[in-house]
Amino acid sequence: MQHIIVALVEDKPGVLNRVASLFRRRNFNIESLTVGHTEQPGISRMTIVVDSDNVNAERLTAYLYKLVNVIQVSDLTPVPKVTRDLALIKVKATPENRGHVMQIVEVFRAHVVDVATDSMIVEITGDEEKIEGFLEVLRPLGIIEMVRTGVVSMARGNMPLYANGNGYHVTHVYP
Repeated sequence: MQHIIVALVEDKPGVLNRVASLFRRRNFNIESLTVGHTEQPGISRMTIVVDSDNVNAERLTAYLYKLVNVIQVSDLTPVPKVTRDLALIKVKATPENRGHVMQIVEVFRAHVVDVATDSMIVEITGDEEKIEGFLEVLRPLGIIEMVRTGVVSMARGNMPLYANGNGYHVTHVYP
């Protein structure tokens, strides 16, 4: 089962390395890892997707809490959430098939972000199933290159992972 684990960490050098090393030492494979700044200066948010059972996901959460610079860890798997991934896909687009590519892009609510004489770069955002479906339709046309951001996820509702606007005091943690 895929678990989506979110860690709020201090935005300092070496934090990403310590987290990745923890996964390596514990023999967990990271399927997706995204890191970015939050609305609070000095705090970054890591979204980590791992394939694990519930017991090992709980252990992993406990291990992450022990790391220096980790403020909070939450497994968003059981809570209602919004999850997205972004992909840029360079696809062959000759004058003969350019109209067909544009129709596919429209059906999937994607966006053309660059056009060249023999290719297009398309941007698509959505859940993993939507992006995989888009890729399956584009494959016969010829995918030249692709890059994906990895999963980002946020629990639904108005409760943030940390309720104190100043950062470090955690008043609510999802189960």
